[in-house]
Amino acid sequence: MNKPAILALADGSIFHGQALGCEGQTVGEVVFNTAMTGYQESLTDPASAQQLLAFTYPHIGNSGTNADDAESERVWAAGMIIRDLPLLASSWRDEQSLSDYLAAQQVVAIAGIDTRRLTRILREKGNLGGCIVSGAQATEARALELAQGYAGLQGQALIASVSTQQPYTWTQASWQLASNTCPEVDTTQLKQHVVVYDFGVRRSLLRALVSQGCRVTVVPANTAVHEVLALQPQGVVLSGGPGDPAACSEAINTVKALLSTSVPVLATGLGFQLLALATGAQTHKLACGQYGVNQPVQDIATKQCMITQQNHSFAVSAERLPVALKLTHVSLFDGSAQGLQYLDKPVFGFQGVPELSAEPNTSAVFIDRFITAMQAEGNNPSC
Repeated sequence: MNKPAILALADGSIFHGQALGCEGQTVGEVVFNTAMTGYQESLTDPASAQQLLAFTYPHIGNSGTNADDAESERVWAAGMIIRDLPLLASSWRDEQSLSDYLAAQQVVAIAGIDTRRLTRILREKGNLGGCIVSGAQATEARALELAQGYAGLQGQALIASVSTQQPYTWTQASWQLASNTCPEVDTTQLKQHVVVYDFGVRRSLLRALVSQGCRVTVVPANTAVHEVLALQPQGVVLSGGPGDPAACSEAINTVKALLSTSVPVLATGLGFQLLALATGAQTHKLACGQYGVNQPVQDIATKQCMITQQNHSFAVSAERLPVALKLTHVSLFDGSAQGLQYLDKPVFGFQGVPELSAEPNTSAVFIDRFITAMQAEGNNPSC
């Protein structure tokens, strides 16, 4: 990690550091993540597509990487920005150093910059276009040109680039300490069949569903609703994913068709935003997105605060919601909608990450409600 690297922001800010990962150049929207752990999960989350992830915790890489912590088959983040890369990865689960992992995944990254200064800029000006360049040909002028040429995420429909091309069955459960594995489960006899629309699904969501006793089938984002109903699911999940939800017209129409049935639905992340748009609500781009843990979300009915994990730069406007939707949770950071419930259908939505959390996972209640709705006597998903 001795080669120089440069990070440029679209506002003209320049940072000099050391190259990490592979040599080259990459552009994207620069966002900061407040979590102390989970860097591999964030990098491999499809919702991170076209983002340069800056981590505010100074020591990133100190627990290495391993296959079970990946949320997908590859790194989707456009690049990585950190303050310090520890020389030693100290974890009994470590399989590969972060540096080697980034190089193997062909990720351009930078270390050794003042991430506090970077975070202050993003807090004041919002998420900005950025560019990381590394190697002998790296210059400030080139980095700045590429950063200012990045068009941004607004108006971009990215679902097709991250979704599976073929349906598949998922059989892994959540990670178990005793075996240090995500065990395979024989799901053929499980009664609750859940179909997951892959808009950029996280493996941890699929594992959580299996651990709750669900037989899981994942389908491409462009799968017609009648094809899903032909699978006779007891419930349907709309996964998270990247990009601007308002630009995903095909997916919005799919959700509209799904809502004309009585099948229980759980919508998370991007799926939550698509659910809102399909019912007539509005979404907007956040000046500074929400990424990381310890994000406070209030349950409107009980006034209790949930500690949640978030990964989004677009949000559902809590004002002027259509009459079909009930607002159940709001963000205490920006006031945006965090929880929605359909008034006359078993349809639930949560903006955050209900299946995984670095702290007590209070937001897992949304999965519990979904499971309860599927188990309700007399449910007929084919209607």
